[in-house]
Amino acid sequence: MPFLNQLASDNESSLVSAFYDRHPYPDETLKDEPPQGFNWRWSFNDVYSFCTGALPFKYSSSGIKKILDAGCGSGVSTDYLAYLNPGSQILAVDISNVALKVAIERLRRSGGDKQVSLRFENRSLFDLKGEGPFDYINSVGVLHHLQDPLSGLNELGSLLKEGGILHLFLYAEGGRSEITHVRKALKTLGVLDTEFGLQLARDLIRNLPPNNSLRRNYEERWAFECTSDVNFADMYLHPREMTFNLHRLWELIDNSDLEFIGFSNPNVWSLERFLNGELLKRAKILPKLQQLHLVENLDQDISHFEFFLSKGELPKYEWKNDNDLLATTGVVSRRILGWPSTTTFYDSEMNRLEINDDCLQLLKAIKNHPGKPMNFLPLNWDKSLTASIARDLQKRQLLLLYPI
Repeated sequence: MPFLNQLASDNESSLVSAFYDRHPYPDETLKDEPPQGFNWRWSFNDVYSFCTGALPFKYSSSGIKKILDAGCGSGVSTDYLAYLNPGSQILAVDISNVALKVAIERLRRSGGDKQVSLRFENRSLFDLKGEGPFDYINSVGVLHHLQDPLSGLNELGSLLKEGGILHLFLYAEGGRSEITHVRKALKTLGVLDTEFGLQLARDLIRNLPPNNSLRRNYEERWAFECTSDVNFADMYLHPREMTFNLHRLWELIDNSDLEFIGFSNPNVWSLERFLNGELLKRAKILPKLQQLHLVENLDQDISHFEFFLSKGELPKYEWKNDNDLLATTGVVSRRILGWPSTTTFYDSEMNRLEINDDCLQLLKAIKNHPGKPMNFLPLNWDKSLTASIARDLQKRQLLLLYPI
């Protein structure tokens, strides 16, 4: 049964913890059922495969993974972590006691607390000495609320196991510029997170001229999300918040002891979204970081950075050799909903994918013969066909492979 520990004294977090005690975030309905849908970023096996091309060999189906949800809030992320990593050990911490009480109730009602060995604790990420080391740390929307994000990043890094992975989410400057302008106006008016701040902030946006860019930005991008007062407060009334651009993000990472693995929303950073022909050809020969800066300049709607860091270098498997690929065993990703079907697969951005019948037959054979190398699956296919289909499914993260 999960339990609460009292928050150690931490002057740095008192302002933010008081805010989230008033506005326990995120404001999502508690349900008497598992969380709906699938977010692969909360599945350790899917994350490790995304980062390396293979499953972590040391974790068999009965292996125990240690996971930290650093800044779990009202428990939405913890619920997914529990269901997508059954049998693991999860420590979920937050500085808001009120939000944690919601989280405990959420996991109790969903049954998530029965899926894993779970602890909820009212602690700051600066007060976790002696915990871990963790195989996976999920910290979404935390560092950008600290006075010193680098110190927070270093604390998280110190809790990672060698070869462990950290998933972060930080606000991006470009896509939140209009939000930042509204927040500055509210601060100037002295109503940022005051007793009447919610009503006055909504009045401010509502009474701006119809063609005002701040009002249009709110109505077109954020109004639905901000129907909830809790979500509106988190977006516009937070007492401490900073945004990053790519330059500051890389400065943050370079000053840590962690390695950048990649963005967990890679499609957002695709040059093909904006360029083709000669311009795309020119862009492709630029250094990788310059390519990312180019995307940042071309897309001013990017509102956040979500990415993976690792402690130490991770192995990399590309599966170019057919014999190596056929000698390994695989498992079907948990991102498949409504199994078996050719239309309930989801890519890294949660877009629906369709696969052909051959792909479905291979996945069925793998699921029906766990632990059997693909070379010996009862398919009666040419080896090159099996390898080609397996390689395609692995690239789309629908098939997860064990390293040889």
